[in-house]
Amino acid sequence: MALCAVLAGCAVGPSYVRPAPPPGADAPAFKESRMWVPAHPGVAAADGAWWRAYGDPQLDALVAQANQANQTLAQAQAQYRQAQALLQSARAAYFTTVGLSALGGRSRSITDGVVSLGNAHAWSLQAAWELDLWGAVRRGVEAAGDNAQVSAANLAAARLTVQASVVNNYLQLRLLDQQKEVYARTLEGYRKSLALTAARHRVGVATGSDVALARNTLATAQAQAVAVDLTRRQLEHALAVLVGQAPAAFTLAAQPPEMPLTALLPPTPAGLPAQLLQRRPDIAAAERQVAAANAQIGVARAAWFPNLTLSASGGYQGPNFGPWFLAPGRVWALGAALAGTLFDGGARSAQVQQARASFDAAAAHYRQTVLNGFQEVEDNLAALGDLARQRAAQEEAARAAHQSAEVFLAQYRAGTTPYLSVITAQAQALAADQAVLQLQASQFAASVALIKAIGGGWDASQLASVAHASPLDGDAAASATGGSSGK
Repeated sequence: MALCAVLAGCAVGPSYVRPAPPPGADAPAFKESRMWVPAHPGVAAADGAWWRAYGDPQLDALVAQANQANQTLAQAQAQYRQAQALLQSARAAYFTTVGLSALGGRSRSITDGVVSLGNAHAWSLQAAWELDLWGAVRRGVEAAGDNAQVSAANLAAARLTVQASVVNNYLQLRLLDQQKEVYARTLEGYRKSLALTAARHRVGVATGSDVALARNTLATAQAQAVAVDLTRRQLEHALAVLVGQAPAAFTLAAQPPEMPLTALLPPTPAGLPAQLLQRRPDIAAAERQVAAANAQIGVARAAWFPNLTLSASGGYQGPNFGPWFLAPGRVWALGAALAGTLFDGGARSAQVQQARASFDAAAAHYRQTVLNGFQEVEDNLAALGDLARQRAAQEEAARAAHQSAEVFLAQYRAGTTPYLSVITAQAQALAADQAVLQLQASQFAASVALIKAIGGGWDASQLASVAHASPLDGDAAASATGGSSGK
C-alpha cells in the first residue's frame, strides 16, 4: 500500500492552475447595474426554480414538464452518464488485470507401431499489473474526471436553456393573447365606425370614399389579427416540443379577455461579476475543459518514460483431474517487463506540443466565455433599464392616442372634421397599443435572458467532486458518480 501511495504521487506534467479571468472580473458591480436595487430575496431561488419569480402557476407546470420530458435534456443526461462510465473505465487502469484459462483434451498417437491414448488437462490463473510510475494513468483519470464535470456542466447549461425557452415562449404567447384582445376591441370599434359611416353615406352626409376608407381600415386590422394568431400558434407548437409532446397533442388555452396578465416582471437579480464565474454552467464547463487539457499534457509527457509491468501466473498441468492441487502438477511463473520507446521520429514531442496547444486553446475559450457572460449580463441590465423608461413613455403616448381618436370621432359625428382624420387617429391608437405590448414582451425577454445570463439558480458547487490522485481513496468512485451534475 505504501508503494502504491508513493507511485500514485509521482506524476509528470504541470499541476493545474485555474486560468486568470479577464480584467474586470473582480469589479464591485456590473456597469449597467448602478440604477438597480438588488432584489431581496434574489430571483434565483435556492432550489434553482427561478421561473417561479414570474408568479404564474401554469408556467411552473410547463417548466416541470419540460424538465422531465424534454428530449434535448434526455440526450445531455445520456452524455453525462457516458462521461461517468468513461471515468470508471479510466480508473480501472489503477488495478491488476486477472485472467483465468482452462483446457482439456484427449489424443491418440502412434509410436513405433504402438497406439496410445492420452488425456491432457491444464488450468492457470494469470495476473498483470502495470505500475503507474510516471502518472500516465493518474493524469488519464484526472482528465476523465474533468471531462465528466464538463458533461455535468453541459447538462446544467442545457437544462437552463430549455427552461429559459419555455419561460420566454410562454410569456410571449400570453402577451399575444393580450394583443389579440386589443385587436378584438379595435375591430369592434372599426365595425361601429363603418356602420356609422355607411349610415351617414345613405343620408348623403358622408362620401363613398369615407365608406371605402372605413372598410379598408377594418380589413387591414383583420389581416393583422390573423398574423398575430399565426404567431401564437407557432409559439404553442414550440412549447409542445419543449415539453416533449407532438404539437397535435398539446393545446394551451387562450387567456380569458377579462383576466389580466398573470405573470409579473420580477425585480432585477443581485450579483457581482466575480460571482458570475461560479454561477454560469457554461463558464464552469469551459474551466473544466482547461483542467482536462492540462491533465492531457501529463499523459503525453509520460510517454517519454518506460513502462514497468509485473506479471504472475499459476495453475496445474497433468493427464487427469485427480492431482490438481498436488505438487507434481503445479506450475507457476513470475516476471517483470520494462519497455520503452527509443526513437519514434518525433511523435512524442508532437503529442506534447499538441497537448500544450489544446490547453492554450481551452484557456482562451474559457476567457472568451467569461467575457461573453459579462456582455450578456450588461446588455440585459441596460435593456431592462431603457425598456422600463421607454414603456412608461409609450403608455402615455397610447393614452393620448386614444383620447385623440375619441375627439376626432366625436367631431366627425358632428360633421366638423373629415373621416380621414378619424382613420388616422384610430390607426395611431392601435399602433400605440401594439407598441406598449411589444415593449412589455421585450421586457420579459430581457428579464429571462438576464436570469439565464447569471446562471439561474445554478452554482458550480453542485458539480460532483472527483478524486484524481490515488486509487486508495475508497470514496473516490462513489463521489465520481454521485449526483446528476458534476463540480
